[in-house]
Amino acid sequence: MLDTNIVSHIMQGRDAELLARLTRLPVGQAVMSSVTLAELEYGLQRKGQPARLRNALAQVVLRMDVLPWDEAVATCYGELCATLEAQGINLSDFDMMIAAHAVALDVTLVSRDKAFAQVPTGANQRLRLEIW
Repeated sequence: MLDTNIVSHIMQGRDAELLARLTRLPVGQAVMSSVTLAELEYGLQRKGQPARLRNALAQVVLRMDVLPWDEAVATCYGELCATLEAQGINLSDFDMMIAAHAVALDVTLVSRDKAFAQVPTGANQRLRLEIW
């Protein structure tokens, strides 16, 4: 599952190493959360929807499944937030939602945001994280 910052770098098309790494993945293996799509849409709105970035996002969405946030993910989100809060750890709402999505689906989250390293790796809530 690709985090927002990874998809953003893909859209910009300037990171040859990232693009090469992505092309080595089997077709259909890279996905994004619907929360990531929402965060990207918000960013486009804030920037006045530049045509180049709007087109780049459309191209990414054509090639990658966008996974819906459902009841199981919402439950995982509540548990994860409570666990982190009890430990004094605070992540942004979007980051928590994306982390919960990856945990609930038991997929690896690919990001460049080291804040995700704070997410617990206990038996019930294990975030698998790769920093690209």
